[in-house]
Amino acid sequence: MWFAIITLFPDMFAAVRDFGITGRAIARGQVSVTCLNPRDYTHDAYRRVDERPFGGGPGMVMLAEPLADAINHAKALAAEQGLMNVPVVYLSPQGRKLDETGVKALQHYDGMILLCGRYEGIDERLIQLYVDQEWSIGDYVLTGGELPAMVLMDSMIRRIPDVMGDNASAEQDSFVDGLLDCPHYTRPDTFQGLDVPDVLKSGHHLEIEKWRFLQSVTRTKARRPELFKDVTLSKQQQKWLNEAEKKARIPAQQIQTKSPD
Repeated sequence: MWFAIITLFPDMFAAVRDFGITGRAIARGQVSVTCLNPRDYTHDAYRRVDERPFGGGPGMVMLAEPLADAINHAKALAAEQGLMNVPVVYLSPQGRKLDETGVKALQHYDGMILLCGRYEGIDERLIQLYVDQEWSIGDYVLTGGELPAMVLMDSMIRRIPDVMGDNASAEQDSFVDGLLDCPHYTRPDTFQGLDVPDVLKSGHHLEIEKWRFLQSVTRTKARRPELFKDVTLSKQQQKWLNEAEKKARIPAQQIQTKSPD
């Protein structure tokens, strides 16, 4: 995966380049990250990248020309590497909200040019002429597009095959199958009076899978019930869910006295 990031603050992306899973992916050559500063594409002594908005009002608006030149440079860099399917993505609160479905869709590109705005935003004409997609990480306003760009990059990089130590880890996380993740436990067996569920220590892999699935369902219904309506269950998962719901309808006294067979 190839990323060109147009940003006034390239040093912020050290968080992606130098640390954790994303840093290791870059060091191994699985991911390439290039930062382009719009100030390097200005033509005045003050290296201005913003101006007051037409019509008045507070704040400043980023100039179209240096951003356009930076985008054109990024496209040239992509072409040099034979990357043709590289959209320009503007990180904006007005864009489509990023979710797991969106992350999967973005994985099909060879790379992308990420445009990070600042101030009150960027000249609308730049968006009309150069931007292919707009993405948001939530319904709130940040001081710039750098943090959303890093969120998008992290969510994509971790899904590249062999980036994570265990590829199954990415497939078992929250939202991958539409459900929230199940609880996780590690040593010691008892912590401040709370024990690890016995099923996780049983070594019975099918029972563990069943327990984790039902825990994910319970959490999703309790915390994000709107997600559950779009979940597609396998036959085995549907069977487990039906059994659990049937058991939940049996009075507690009946469960205690019920014959093992």
